[in-house]
Amino acid sequence: MRAHYTAAALSALATGSFGLAINSIKPGLASRDSLPIYKDASYSLDDRLEDLLSRMTLEEKAGQLFHQRLSEGPLDDSSDGNSTDTLIGEMHLTHFNIGSDITNATETAEFLNRVQERALQTRLGIPVTISTDPRHSFTDNVGTGFQAGIFSQWPESLGLAALRDPKLVREFAEVARAEYLAVGIRAALHPQVDLSTEPRWSRIGNTWGENSTLTSELIVEYIKGFQGEGGLNPGSVKTVTKHFPGGGPMENGEDSHFAYGKNQTYPGENFDEHLIPFKAALAAGATEIMPYYSRPIGTNWEPVGFSFNKGIVTDLLRGELGFHGIVVTDWGLITDGYIGDEYTPARAWGVEYLSELERAAKILDAGCDQFGGEERPELIVQLVEEGVVTEDRLDISVRRLLREKFMLGLFENPFVDAAAAAEIVGNEDFVRVGRYAQRKSYTLLTNNEGILPLGHPPRSTKFYIEGFDASFVAERNFTVVDSPAEADFALLRYNAPYEPRNGTFESAFHAGSLAFNVTEKTRQARIYSSVPTIVDITLDRPAVIPEIVEQAQAVLGSYGSDSRAFLDIVFGISQPGGKLPFDLPRSMEAVEEQFEDVPFDTKNPVFRYGHGLSY
Repeated sequence: MRAHYTAAALSALATGSFGLAINSIKPGLASRDSLPIYKDASYSLDDRLEDLLSRMTLEEKAGQLFHQRLSEGPLDDSSDGNSTDTLIGEMHLTHFNIGSDITNATETAEFLNRVQERALQTRLGIPVTISTDPRHSFTDNVGTGFQAGIFSQWPESLGLAALRDPKLVREFAEVARAEYLAVGIRAALHPQVDLSTEPRWSRIGNTWGENSTLTSELIVEYIKGFQGEGGLNPGSVKTVTKHFPGGGPMENGEDSHFAYGKNQTYPGENFDEHLIPFKAALAAGATEIMPYYSRPIGTNWEPVGFSFNKGIVTDLLRGELGFHGIVVTDWGLITDGYIGDEYTPARAWGVEYLSELERAAKILDAGCDQFGGEERPELIVQLVEEGVVTEDRLDISVRRLLREKFMLGLFENPFVDAAAAAEIVGNEDFVRVGRYAQRKSYTLLTNNEGILPLGHPPRSTKFYIEGFDASFVAERNFTVVDSPAEADFALLRYNAPYEPRNGTFESAFHAGSLAFNVTEKTRQARIYSSVPTIVDITLDRPAVIPEIVEQAQAVLGSYGSDSRAFLDIVFGISQPGGKLPFDLPRSMEAVEEQFEDVPFDTKNPVFRYGHGLSY
């Protein structure tokens, strides 16, 4: 299914004309004859870049090396003294990650235009690059993405992997690019190409599954859909491929956002397989790479976090793999801080003993260009003034960062048409193809006695439901009852099992056991034994659910979908077409015995990669 784009969206995708030229927003700018070379597009990119670099102070260069979160609101508002106005005007930052839900396209576009206006008022008028974490799918993980909201709604990347359709992946990327461009977002802090070789890892939902070949095939279309063919241009949204060298092999499945999950391990000596998707991304034109927080254990690499690791960044990524683009660290490697009200130490794994100044120096020495989630340019100034880091070393990274701004056309066209944003974001055509992908990605795991689809049951049919709102069934003119004993069918929507963690931020990560506890299994078994039951499991991780497979009448796997999509599948309005992007293990014992770095390593899984039935 191909989306039928609106004329405005098609034109904007083809030409990159979402923005408004600086002169149309800022009448009265100096004439061309009086402009510095870097403001004059008639000069070559290299000439403009070198002209701008030659005009920059040490402090202005240092500011380019930081990429901080940005929340909508007045530019001079701040709870810690560092308002957006201060970050741009005094600290010289020009890279920001928009860190709030977007609920109104016009208002967000107007806000980001104000941010660009403020950047133009600085001495050099360097435009801002706005980035975002994933925004187009359903997620409860506030640390790694946002709910789609007003954007078109798609399954997670796992759902796109389940579809095995490179053309649809390209279409998703083009739609997401159009919606990002419309509000002023020019950088995607994705794709996440880690392989899901450790089933317990909490970040599998944004991966492409367990297979390095499939991930590599789909990621090419993803990157080209966001950036366009032939490299970055004024119609591109640049991508940040992460988490180098592959964040999947987490020791015991824990995540390196947290100190107890700092270790990445390779008991199967399978390091190289995790590089395969990154090689594909580089061949597809990836211009920016993000290493993960983790530190490698039991390898020949230095056991320090990957962004501190010169062997990983300089020798492997830049030397062996030939990458010459930007390396941006993951968020919060230098400074202790807070996420909401929750204290979070700097994720300086393996170098916790170093001072903030020393951590910054080690990251630069490793070969990274930019510090994610930090606002400490004074550290960089101090390192240069004390002779620890040369200004020439800064220039290498600043050139890379500014070059992308020129390639994206931000110096000519940093603004967007706020009035048009609402027509493009979440338009009918984009929403339609997103809904199609949600439904098609459903994976039919079991269908005993061909219970699905239910088709057109009598209006007197009664349903017992869990996990979604009764109104979705009622709007189809069926009755929802209070107990399984009263029902003709049970419809249950469950998240894949996990063990809740303490803390606001930590609790958003679905970690620990992949199996329901004994109490929950017993409770569910009573439902399965009393009424024909159809179960939808949201597979943000490979659930251990053999008891559900054995007892429920039908089991579906999904990867981010609304309740209407589930009901459309149940009643046969849409048909499931997904195939599992990973194995579904039979037991937690099998999960615990497998090697973290080896795919398809659980013994006797309930269903293997690629399983999926159809009607």
